[in-house]
Amino acid sequence: MVDISNAKAMARTLRTSLSQRSIELPHSACLELVARQFGFADWNVLSARLEPPRRPLSLPKDWFALGSISDTTHRLGLDPERPGTALIESLVARGRGKDLTGLIAVLMQSIKADTFRGQRLRLSADLRTQEADLATIWMRVDGDERRGLAFDNMLDRETEGPLTGTTDWTRRSIVLDVAPEAGSLHYGVFLRGYGRVWARHVRIEPVGPETPVTIVRRRETCDAANLPGVPANLDFCER
Repeated sequence: MVDISNAKAMARTLRTSLSQRSIELPHSACLELVARQFGFADWNVLSARLEPPRRPLSLPKDWFALGSISDTTHRLGLDPERPGTALIESLVARGRGKDLTGLIAVLMQSIKADTFRGQRLRLSADLRTQEADLATIWMRVDGDERRGLAFDNMLDRETEGPLTGTTDWTRRSIVLDVAPEAGSLHYGVFLRGYGRVWARHVRIEPVGPETPVTIVRRRETCDAANLPGVPANLDFCER
């Protein structure tokens, strides 16, 4: 029985063989030819037959998913193969079906700022990516009157910014001041577009004034009245 990796390998072999005969075809065209060889109308039909749909992931306790996504574009939650690790991945192959460019899949927490007012906080996490358009952590401090006080998603950095492509485990951090008037904190990890990002060892800890803040930017806020008071389950334990 052929599987999805076999079929893709056949397409690569076909493309190489044709190129040696001065016939240049894109990889997508070779995938279509392989599908026809197996008697299917096109590659989408063949791949649907060969690759079973991936099951939804379980969300870690105290975390929730957000973003311009659906169950057919991304899945977010605990990686069943890596305890203590969260995974965000796209479900649509690049160039096939819905265009995921620019769509953001977010795994996050929101808490009250009461415990941390007047402190400087550092959010840090280990990230690993595979063929990712862009993956990053982020943190936002909001005021009580729906007023953004500070925000950083690392997108404006020249160094130690978001991860792209395929990378090994990489530590990233954000440092923001929690103003005395702060009402809520929001933080997490997100994937933009295609690919995969894994996250582990998330930490939120006070730091001294010798540690510089990474960026300050105002953003819209949300009502903090019903939020929990402290971070929870930063090691991505199951429910």
